[in-house]
Amino acid sequence: MSIQVYIHKTHRQFTGGRETVDVAGATVGECLDHLVRQHPDLQNMLFDGKGKLHNTLEIYLNMESTYPEELAKPTREGDEIFITLMLAGG
Repeated sequence: MSIQVYIHKTHRQFTGGRETVDVAGATVGECLDHLVRQHPDLQNMLFDGKGKLHNTLEIYLNMESTYPEELAKPTREGDEIFITLMLAGG
């Protein structure tokens, strides 16, 4: 199964500058695990010490938010996952 993950610009330094990475998995969580296996430096950028997504990340599956069960969302061949950052400021 091939699923394309779109990498946020701030994380591309960990993928050799690649904007997209092909992964496999039956859920968003499995796909992100596969992504981290390919690019281990992303582990700390995506997940906290307990294996949960950082709260500054937003994950979209086919342009729809996966919140609140991001990692459990099922995926299918040809899906697209988008990793985005939530920005705050004043």
